[in-house]
Amino acid sequence: MTVTGAVAIGVPDSVLADLVLERLTTAYGAEADPERAAAMGAYMKDVAPFLGLPTPARRALSRTVLAGTPRPDEADCTAIALRCWALPQREYHYFAVDYLRRHTPRLSSAFLPVARRLVTTKSWWDTVDPLAAHMVGALVAADSRLGAEMDVWIVDEDVWVARTALLHQLRRKEHTDADRLFAYCLLRSGHPDFFIRKAIGWALREYAKTDPDAVRAFVARERERFAPLTVREALRNIGDTA
Repeated sequence: MTVTGAVAIGVPDSVLADLVLERLTTAYGAEADPERAAAMGAYMKDVAPFLGLPTPARRALSRTVLAGTPRPDEADCTAIALRCWALPQREYHYFAVDYLRRHTPRLSSAFLPVARRLVTTKSWWDTVDPLAAHMVGALVAADSRLGAEMDVWIVDEDVWVARTALLHQLRRKEHTDADRLFAYCLLRSGHPDFFIRKAIGWALREYAKTDPDAVRAFVARERERFAPLTVREALRNIGDTA
């Protein structure tokens, strides 16, 4: 059985989550700006309602919320993330993403099903992309066995799961598994969705910062399989020899 195909996910009991959520909802709720919230929601295609907190102000509030709190364990992280995701406003989801990014070194490979839950719930690029690059990618880097999970995710029918697989190596630089990256790009090269085509180009463009010759050669060899958008993204910073 795969890691992500395991048991259903419940919200663990967590005293730390109780404290953080009480502080968080109080602090964020007090600074809500309905007019700004409407504009933010429209910009994000109304994937979720907003409180109307600009990022700098939101992160300043988050620092206040977390002041003096202990380091979490994995159960605390799971509880905080899932309880934030259960709240409607998008800023709570952003808080969870930031919290998980900060504490990813404290997470084990067993956290991957929670990551999938977050990726597939209230999904849009604003939460999926940082989860993919900073959290899922770090989990896979720490446990190479999870590469097999990414091999499953890349062929998933859910666009956001497949996008996560494409982007999970964004920060790997010289440690990128180039064979896996190129294979994933080819597997989804004919996908009609904009977010998949864009992700292929982005993943290639990022790896081109490490090995431009390899990316240039790959695109030259396979370009007929990719959408023009993907090719433009992949070659944006390294030029085109074709």
